[in-house]
Amino acid sequence: MKKMTEHQIVSILKEAEAGIPVKELCRKYGIGNPTFYKWRENTVVWKPPISNA
Repeated sequence: MKKMTEHQIVSILKEAEAGIPVKELCRKYGIGNPTFYKWRENTVVWKPPISNA
């Protein structure tokens, strides 16, 4: 298994949030579904707060 950097993991998770199917991302980056979901469970991706102004 390839070692991914934290930056790479966050990039992959952001791609998934953008709507790319998990199955496609796993195939593209050579990771398994369980690995992806473990990353998603253990990684906090910062999002800017929503402004009510």
